[in-house]
Amino acid sequence: MLLNCDLGEWSGVDCPDTALMPHIDLANIACGMHAGGPLTMRRTLALARQHKVAIGAHPGYADPANFGRLSIPLSAEELIALIHYQVAALSGMATSQALSVTYVKPHGALYNDMMANPDIRTAVMQAVAELPGTLSLMLLATADAELHREEAARHGLKLIFETFADRCYGDDGQLLPRQMAGAVHNHARALDQVRQLQEDRSVTTAGGRILPIHADTLCVHGDNPEAEQVARAIRQLIPRQGGR
Repeated sequence: MLLNCDLGEWSGVDCPDTALMPHIDLANIACGMHAGGPLTMRRTLALARQHKVAIGAHPGYADPANFGRLSIPLSAEELIALIHYQVAALSGMATSQALSVTYVKPHGALYNDMMANPDIRTAVMQAVAELPGTLSLMLLATADAELHREEAARHGLKLIFETFADRCYGDDGQLLPRQMAGAVHNHARALDQVRQLQEDRSVTTAGGRILPIHADTLCVHGDNPEAEQVARAIRQLIPRQGGR
């Protein structure tokens, strides 16, 4: 599996993404609505170029006060426009550095809403399909993967299925909401989950169920003090194919 990380979610002079970028394959870069901004995008793109990391847009609800983690009701047209605006901003800045955005991964509540609500998922897929170039959409690997492939095919979209190192799954195959106890794994538990994914292509849910997971990429979150240490350890468990 390729390693992906949500980046560009900081502000100020210092760039915490510097320590994470060497360990990953895919950088999901915030587009300024839930976090980040023009300078942050520019510096994160430069880091991705330096380390030869593929670039994805990470659009979210326009709600920086809550880091994009609260659902905001929007019409399909409003949601499509919101995604276009953010991806276009990152794509334009990427072009200035001779880079290209190759996929889109929604952030936070938008990601969760997309997975839970077929109408929102349709709007997200339409938004990505309407953008220039050939962009893929990253979403959660679940037992409904074949259904999601069929939905994407109607829009001419390729999907990238992801799983998570540090998030606990419920018995329904969805991620536990962050406000629930045990929803986010500590360092040791995250590494245990990665080993299980590597060896058995499965995770153990909160209720003790073994859940098969067939994913293309593993998400390593970068918004915690142990992020670089965890990313380094996971990179050792999942070596790069062919090096860099």
